[in-house]
Order: sequence, then C-alpha cells, then structure tokens
Amino acid sequence: MRRCHVTARLLLTLLAGLTALPALAFETTARSAYVVDLTTDTVLMEKNAEVPLPPASMSKLITLNMLFEALEDGRVSLDTQFNVSQRAMDMGGSTMFLTTQDRPTVEELIKGIIVLSGNDACVVVAEGLGGTEDAFASMMTQRAQALGMENSTFGNASGWPHPAQRMSTEDLAILATRLIEEFPEYYHYFGMNEFPYDGRAPDNRFNRNPLLTLGLGADGLKTGHTQEAGYGLVGSAMQGKRRVVFVISGLDSEAARKSESAAILNWSFRQFVMRTAVEAGQVIAEVPVFLGDAPTVALAPAEDLELLMPVTAQDGITGDVTWTGPLEPPIAQGDEIATFTIRRDGMGDTVIPLVAANSVGKAGFLPRFSAAAGQVFSMARDLAGVGEAEAPETQPAVN
Repeated sequence: MRRCHVTARLLLTLLAGLTALPALAFETTARSAYVVDLTTDTVLMEKNAEVPLPPASMSKLITLNMLFEALEDGRVSLDTQFNVSQRAMDMGGSTMFLTTQDRPTVEELIKGIIVLSGNDACVVVAEGLGGTEDAFASMMTQRAQALGMENSTFGNASGWPHPAQRMSTEDLAILATRLIEEFPEYYHYFGMNEFPYDGRAPDNRFNRNPLLTLGLGADGLKTGHTQEAGYGLVGSAMQGKRRVVFVISGLDSEAARKSESAAILNWSFRQFVMRTAVEAGQVIAEVPVFLGDAPTVALAPAEDLELLMPVTAQDGITGDVTWTGPLEPPIAQGDEIATFTIRRDGMGDTVIPLVAANSVGKAGFLPRFSAAAGQVFSMARDLAGVGEAEAPETQPAVN
C-alpha cells in the first residue's frame, strides 16, 4: 500500500479571540542584539545577530565553558591549583592582581573571571588546560564550531583586542544557554556580587554586571568593553516560570548598557505572556483510519501546550497537522500519530507531537474482505485501461 504525507491546516480558537497581533517591537540602540525566551525557545528579537563582532570580555564565557568541561570530565577539580606565569601576571586591563607566587584554585579562577573579569585569570586557565594561550585559543575555536557557534573565532582566552577575536550575539546566546542548562552546579557563580580575592584591591571586588542589584531576576552572565567593541552584555533573568537570555553589543557607554539591558528585560517579560493554548487530551483533529473498527482516530497533545504569546494576541492561532497515511490499525491510545505545527506572527513556529486520543482496532472479516475485493477490482480495471492505451492502431496497407 502506498504511503504518503498528509497535511491539514486548521484554524483553532483555543485562546480567546480571532487575531494574533505582533508584540510591540523593541528598537534597540545596540549595534547587534539577540533576545530569546529560553523556557519556550522563542526568539523575541534579533538585530545583526549573525554578524561576527569583537566580543571583548564576553568571550570569557567560552573560556569558562572549557573550564567547566574540564571539571565535568575530571581533568581538574575545584581545588586544583594552577601556576601563574609571568605572561599572565603582566596582562593589562581588568585583573585579579595575580603574581607568579600565587597558586589560585580553579574555583578562585572561576570567581575571578566572572566577578572581576580577570584577564590574568583567563591566561592562567588557558595555560593550565592548553599549555599555551595560542593553543588554547585554537581549542576554543574548534569547540565553538562543534557547539554550533558558526560565527565565532578566537585569538586569546580573555577577549583582549585581536583580529581573530570575533563572536556574533547569536553565538553568545547559544553559549549562555549552554552554561545555564549544562552546568547548573556552576551557574550560581555568575550571580555573585563581589569577590575580594585575598583582600587585594578592595575597590575592585564588585561584579560589573549592572543588572544583578536591580530586582529584575537577573543572575548572570558577563559584561564586555573595549574601545573597538563598545559596551556589551550577555544577560539572563528568571521571572516566574520564564527565563530570558539576551545579548547586546556595541553600545557607546556604561550607562547606556545598563539602561538598555534593563529595558530589554522589562520588555521581554511585559510584552509576552505564557498561555495554555491546548490542554492535554484536547482533540485537535480526527484523521481517517484504513480498515479500522472506527473510521477515524482523534488526535490530541499528550501534555498541556503552553505558548508564549504577545500580550496583544487574541485567541486565534493557525496550525498544520501532518501525518503519514493511510493509517492502519491497530492503533493504541497514546501512540504518536502526527505533528502539529503552530504558527504565530513574527515569533516562529512551534512543533509538538500529537497522540491517539482513542484506540482503534482492526475491522471485522467482511469489511476487510470487501475492501480487498475492491482493490483487486480496481487493479484489474487499471490494468485493462493500460492495455487499451498501449494497443497499436490498425493501419491501412501501403503499396
């Protein structure tokens, strides 16, 4: 029996209205920006998001990723001590004020990179894991590519200006998402407000992330600034069930970075809302079953479907139900039968599985015999038609 894919478009009034209006757009002044609702994997805003730009200290996140991976596979522990080279000690810019006499632990280096943005700490990690910073930068680039960060390359571990040091805001969001989801046991370090390493430079002990003390649910991740890159921030915040990750780059001042970051979070949490679009077991569609003891099977989601919607959205949403047919029994309740692709203006598609809401057994002997006989008759008729079509016409004799 030939099988085919069947798609049916439905208009579902599952929320509360007839139209779905787009959310009020956010016009950022950043050179590049990317905002994603992590809970629903919904991109809320992007601007030049795939353009490779100088990331400054935001690229320290990939150095931290490499260190977290080393912790995970047992190459180091939080108590492992690293040597401090003269090269690390001589690093300029933001610093932990390490000296060659120090033996900082991995945990101290994590805090020093996150809270103090220590360039010296990054070199210590790079040399400790890669032998040299150049070798470690190559490892960073290879790892970034493997993680799907296609617009990222690295020339060093700290974000110090370098022609090869480039990342897109989308790649930084991919990296931030990984740090949140794959390393929850280390993520709390990003929310630390201060780290007075060994009592050195007490005025330099505070986290540069301006969102941590604003009461917006922010708990990470990393700021960045160089003259070339401007001011940037990779941020994340949790409010209720929702987590938002955002990246902005290329702002012209520290004050602009702070105000723009706060505005983006407020917009993300106020312009969009989670709504239960379909409840578990609610029938979405019915599709035909070939030779079943029922002519159709009902399709429903196995779990409640919550959608992120603009606050201006009314109840109407459209969707496509796709399945491979014809469906043949037996079908057990709960069998995954189809997919439901939901469309929302300006917010991308959401695809969920649909399962059988009821069981369908095989039809009895007589219906199956009748269908089989009908198929035989149809095939014979088709063959007869082909034979007639291919018979040559009688031609008169030609002398």
